[in-house]
Amino acid sequence: MCDPSRLKIGVHVSISGAIDLSVDRAVDAGCNTFQIFTRNPRGWKFSEISEEVRRSFLRKVKSSQICPVVDHMPYLPNLASPSEEIFKKSLFTLKAELYRCDQLEIPYLVTHLGSHMSSGEDNGRRRVVQALNSALEQGNRCMILLENTAGQKNSLGTRFEDICDLIDRTDYPDRVGVCLDTCHAFAAGYDVRSEIGAVLDELDSSIGIARLMVIHMNDSVGDLGSHLDRHEHIGLGKIGEDGFRHMLSDRRVTERPLIMETPVDERRDDKGNIKKLRELAGVA
Repeated sequence: MCDPSRLKIGVHVSISGAIDLSVDRAVDAGCNTFQIFTRNPRGWKFSEISEEVRRSFLRKVKSSQICPVVDHMPYLPNLASPSEEIFKKSLFTLKAELYRCDQLEIPYLVTHLGSHMSSGEDNGRRRVVQALNSALEQGNRCMILLENTAGQKNSLGTRFEDICDLIDRTDYPDRVGVCLDTCHAFAAGYDVRSEIGAVLDELDSSIGIARLMVIHMNDSVGDLGSHLDRHEHIGLGKIGEDGFRHMLSDRRVTERPLIMETPVDERRDDKGNIKKLRELAGVA
């Protein structure tokens, strides 16, 4: 059970070597929440999770008291694709990830909504709803979180009302939530830098704040409304330290797991971004 009094800050962690090693890396980085891919994110093929690795992962998560763990869909699937072949492979991957989340007792699976590939938004939305319904009818415990996008050409899920429409059209709305990415929101034109209260009010009126389960805390290389999906270190992008300090003053932000998908380079590593975010939250 997660401790609601703790500020939950973490990063996306590598599973290189074995999935259970991600917990060790998360502990070493100073995470008390973290995100993983359960498999190679750049391919369609994957190996089954062995019982030994499954048990080790669960044991390490429990002993570390890290909570929650979040899974992210691989890069290749496109749930909005007009291609029957790509759609079928994407749906198979979604179903497989939900099953793997249940194996690992991971409560949330974050997914991008994909691109309609010039087939039209209505066609893309129908595809996504079809995929969600087909996957969720399996009865998995894991909740699917729809991630907002930066507004790239042909992408779905840029506006809150679009995400709300998808959730409302599913047969299982109680099992679909939202992951808000701060970089994507900022690039899409939502001013999380100075108007986080108004942005969250809009999310609440469109989707319902209770559906916001996870926040990806990423700074942005691109400016407000640039539609550029490029993440930057906390405080070093266009959102900046004051922007994150402002976000972290809103309880609707600090009550959620905050997971960074920031670069690792000569300027800063994961530990450095965790330290910076905690500093800006006033809990360094």
